[in-house]
Amino acid sequence: MTSTHNAALASLRTLEMLETPAAVIDVPRMQQNIRRMQSRMDTLGVRFRPHVKTSKSVEVAQAQIDAGATGITVSTLKEAAHFFDHGVTDILYAVGMVASKLPAALALRRRGCDLKIITDSVASAQAIVAFGAEYGETFDVWIEIDTDGHRSGIRPGEDALIDVARVLHDGGAKLGGVMTHAGSSYDFDTPEALAAIAEQERAGCVLAATRLRDAGLPCPVVSVGSTPTALAAEHLEGVTEVRAGVYVFFDLVMHNVGVCTTDELALSVLTTVIGHQADKGWAIVDAGWMAMSRDRGTQKQKHDFGYGQVCRIDGSVVPGYVLSGANQEHGILSREGGADGDIVARFPIGTLLRILPNHACATGAQFPEYHAIDQDRDVATWPRLHGW
Repeated sequence: MTSTHNAALASLRTLEMLETPAAVIDVPRMQQNIRRMQSRMDTLGVRFRPHVKTSKSVEVAQAQIDAGATGITVSTLKEAAHFFDHGVTDILYAVGMVASKLPAALALRRRGCDLKIITDSVASAQAIVAFGAEYGETFDVWIEIDTDGHRSGIRPGEDALIDVARVLHDGGAKLGGVMTHAGSSYDFDTPEALAAIAEQERAGCVLAATRLRDAGLPCPVVSVGSTPTALAAEHLEGVTEVRAGVYVFFDLVMHNVGVCTTDELALSVLTTVIGHQADKGWAIVDAGWMAMSRDRGTQKQKHDFGYGQVCRIDGSVVPGYVLSGANQEHGILSREGGADGDIVARFPIGTLLRILPNHACATGAQFPEYHAIDQDRDVATWPRLHGW
């Protein structure tokens, strides 16, 4: 047998030891994704602050920092505390701040965490400065900018931008900058459209920063980012940092957007064939929506992958086969475009498969840990943070 064949057998033996369903990270693919994004940011001349909500893993975040990332972005204060406990101090909490969460933010800052928080309203800004005054804390606050109508934030030209900034600045908070997220970039799938939305994101956030400075207000940070726009931006003049998250694993939504191939997807779910419905052309696996999540993000895209793309145990795609349906603990594997009369022979009971997810963040959230496979096909277990 060749050394390649021996390595493949070792991979099979290693993966066969895992209970299914299990979340599997292909570490070489992940490392390549990290290098690709960091190289892009270095070329564009901006700092990179990855969003760790995708992995919620210290090991993954450390790989991003080792590659050159500066600080992290989080989606919960529990994440902020967890990563601070593991040595990360420069943290942006990128969800609008409300008064009830200010005590937790204060506790982190009092422990030495360089925590930044965000707001997009006068009411929130007033709560921040009032709480800061009461407890003698100067919060570092960024204003969220809406550059695409996707979700929250203040539009770059709105009067409210200056109103919120003055509440913060005059009330004793540190006005740290502006930030935006072009979430609508997920709706596009051509290089030209992605470059256009990336420029819209950049220009809108830079305009907001310019308006603040023209009003005599500080704005040291201009932070933009989503995985598609980070990879599609032609230049980032006026931007100081970029944030992106799902790039570290990529997923089928990103594949349909056009920023990665299926060979670059680093997260999959290991599953076992547990039965068949031969007359329907189905194989039944033990990965249902509790493993894959209910995210059907590819449903409205150019290629609907159901609940995920079927792969062999070595991670290679089985063309035309998807997880077409899912119950809580059962997944339905079938062939696109018609029933497979050979489904029982093709996927015998006990067969181990890997399913590529629609949305890596949502699928990862179903598991308390990852099984990380390195270039030698050795498996390490990496914990994953749960909850809020």
